Amino acid sequence: MNKLEHGDVALEDSIALYERGAALKARCEAKLKEAEEKVAKITFGADGAPSGTAPLDAG
Repeated sequence: MNKLEHGDVALEDSIALYERGAALKARCEAKLKEAEEKVAKITFGADGAPSGTAPLDAG
């Protein structure tokens, strides 16, 4: 990444690195959304302890 920041990479390589970064960003965002959905499904009992999961669309 340091080479890219300093402009020491050919244009074609820069484009390939950018595309790779964009793909990794999309994958990370998908994983984060998946994790957030799992957390949103956790239900809590009267004592505040996790008691299981509820359907995601239970809202």
